[in-house]
Amino acid sequence: MSGIYIHIPFCKSKCTYCDFASYPKEIGKTESYFACLYREIAGRGEQLKNKVFDTVYMGGGTPSVVPSKFIAGALRQVKKCFNLTENPEITIEMNPGTVTPEKIKDYKSVGVNRFSIGLQTGYDDQLKRLNRIHTAKDFLLCCNMLKGENKSADVLIGLAEQTAEQVKKTIDLAIAGEVKHISVYALTPEVGTPIYTDYLNGELLSDDETADIYDETRKYLAEKGFKRYEVSNFALPGYESKHNLNYWKRGEYIGLGVSASSFIDGRRFTNSFSIDEYCNAIIYNKNPEISSDVIEGEDACFEYIMLGLRTEKGIDVEKFNFEFGCDFKEKYADALKKKEKFMDFDGKTLKIKPEYIYVQNDIILAFMK
Repeated sequence: MSGIYIHIPFCKSKCTYCDFASYPKEIGKTESYFACLYREIAGRGEQLKNKVFDTVYMGGGTPSVVPSKFIAGALRQVKKCFNLTENPEITIEMNPGTVTPEKIKDYKSVGVNRFSIGLQTGYDDQLKRLNRIHTAKDFLLCCNMLKGENKSADVLIGLAEQTAEQVKKTIDLAIAGEVKHISVYALTPEVGTPIYTDYLNGELLSDDETADIYDETRKYLAEKGFKRYEVSNFALPGYESKHNLNYWKRGEYIGLGVSASSFIDGRRFTNSFSIDEYCNAIIYNKNPEISSDVIEGEDACFEYIMLGLRTEKGIDVEKFNFEFGCDFKEKYADALKKKEKFMDFDGKTLKIKPEYIYVQNDIILAFMK
């Protein structure tokens, strides 16, 4: 599998927890940005003309905040310049406060077949504190516009004074909207974001409290038929995100636009985080990348393990041995013995036990050489 990621760096307002490349004050640059994006798509498509891609994912920022003609133009350019499989999974992220029936019609006309909706929480007071521009009612209205479509919802845990019951009610709201996939993310207070002040003041839930809520949420989603296939992602059977699964399988992907990262032929590289720098590079036929690293040797082995152990299926040991030309059991004998109580290993597949997958970091670090 291989994926295409397209970054749309515009929003109506910045959420208090967001440290992504999203710039509400620069939305006036939409037209010039997309003109440059179309050029980058053409250039990368020519470079990668011998590769085939299975998925396209438009993220941000808030892709649904810009006029739909730009989204449609970007997807038409991708289809023109890249080799896509016959029925690629094409996802767009949406904020419920920016969606209209006309936009949805335009998205579907160019092949969008998966809609990722930023719910975050079903409580309007919490949404307001996060500086979200929508309400719980807006979420349901958005879902109604997308009735019968493949929908996903994002849910945040670890909010100030949040309870497990509130998260369950949020899950109920998502299910009422007929979503097929739910992502549950723990709030991460990044330095420089407004919510970091809440963290410093001790207003957010502790790691242990968040872990407890996660465990309750995991059990509740299982009761509702949502199977966990990665630490943060749950889906009804057959509705797993192919695009995200590609990341966790260490598949290749090309990132297009501001701040977009790529992994192609063992090289990981990232575009500029500045809209002006990105556009100037494209206009003057320069490379918009600001970093580039070849991932090989022990780094590649550890990356494979780190990504694989995030998933419910874990690591295929025989595949690891074939890809890296070594004996997994011999190479990681010490780590396997040290962490054996946290993992299931039948000689062919290694995975973290379900009850420990949320606190996986310490387990994974044992495999770092």
